[in-house]
Amino acid sequence: MTALDVKVAAQEAGRRVMARCDQLAEISETPGQLTRVYLSEQHIQANRLVAEWMEAVGMRVWQDSVGNLCGRYEGLDPTAPALLLGSHLDSVRNAGRYDGPLGVLTALEVVTYLHQNNIRLPMAVEVVGFADEEGTRFGIALLGSRAFTGTWPQEWLDRTDAQGISVAQAMRNVGLDPDAVLASKRDINDFCAYLELHIEQGPCLQAADLALGVVTAINGARRLNCQFVGHAGHAGTVPMGQRQDALTAAAEWILAIETNTEAAGNNLVATVGTIEALPGAVNVIPGQVNLTLDIRGPEDLPLEQLLSQLLTQAEAIAERRGLTFTAEQFYSINATACDPQLQQRFADGISKLQAQPMALPSGAGHDAIAIAERWPAAMLFVRCKDGISHHPDESVTVEDVTLATQAYINSVLSFQH
Repeated sequence: MTALDVKVAAQEAGRRVMARCDQLAEISETPGQLTRVYLSEQHIQANRLVAEWMEAVGMRVWQDSVGNLCGRYEGLDPTAPALLLGSHLDSVRNAGRYDGPLGVLTALEVVTYLHQNNIRLPMAVEVVGFADEEGTRFGIALLGSRAFTGTWPQEWLDRTDAQGISVAQAMRNVGLDPDAVLASKRDINDFCAYLELHIEQGPCLQAADLALGVVTAINGARRLNCQFVGHAGHAGTVPMGQRQDALTAAAEWILAIETNTEAAGNNLVATVGTIEALPGAVNVIPGQVNLTLDIRGPEDLPLEQLLSQLLTQAEAIAERRGLTFTAEQFYSINATACDPQLQQRFADGISKLQAQPMALPSGAGHDAIAIAERWPAAMLFVRCKDGISHHPDESVTVEDVTLATQAYINSVLSFQH
């Protein structure tokens, strides 16, 4: 086919993807909102609908032992490691309609293009709709992809939702066997690469006036509970120069976090998301402040260096003000680098469609984190309006989705040789 034929096919695909995202958004447990959580009736219903679309373009379709939806379009060599495409079909509560499903449905359009044009790659193409990337119901993120890679901890079966239903019971309720979780694990030789398309969930592409970007890495993250302890005192009787005010110490540190993180560069970000001043009275100097720190970046070494610098600075602020500072890390995930060769395939696929392929990290987590532990992985980002995600106002344009689908097709066709 000519480049024009590919463009026309992508335009039809873009409109179809948008319409199907709307259809999937109607499958929700909350009227007027989009909520589709793991192993709910709506999760299974969405799987059935996408399975019908997969079968219509010549795919063999199955749901694995934990509820991941899988479809396979055979290649010329059935023994060759397949190319894996996809994203997730679950959502947060009161979600937008593109986070996750857009990646599954555009992957399906890649197969549609191959099917309609009687193209068989040297290897098969598999499309997966992961069952639970968000972790909304049980607080376990990447549950579907962790089963896929065989890194699902046995204790996850005992985790419960807000109604006290365990993962194991939820599986039984939809006809799955909790003793068969390991059956979802795919062999290391099953795949040669994983490609995931996703909305950016940030404003960088919009700011650059570009539709598409290539993800360089998925940010690592550290989360800490921090505390400044000084001395509470009467707001009217303790002179300013004699105070041990925990809140002013925290305020100084928060501003330092902003300044030093921006100066550090390297796409590092840091956020103080919660703060609590005690005893919390209008006429009492705060004697204790509890606050959280969330720090993220695409490379672990600069991330650790910045974190060490910020904690040292907090200790110095506390000492100078006659206070104590403590910090306890309660969450850590390493950065996930995207495969350079796959990044280049995406960049080449994009370069025919826009002036330049923007390279940027992902500040949010994705199924690619788990998959990249076993297979080379890369991600293609699509611009979303104002960077809004996990919200009903999440928005993409049919024009951008069309370009994204065309770039996805171009990238997959590069595996012909």
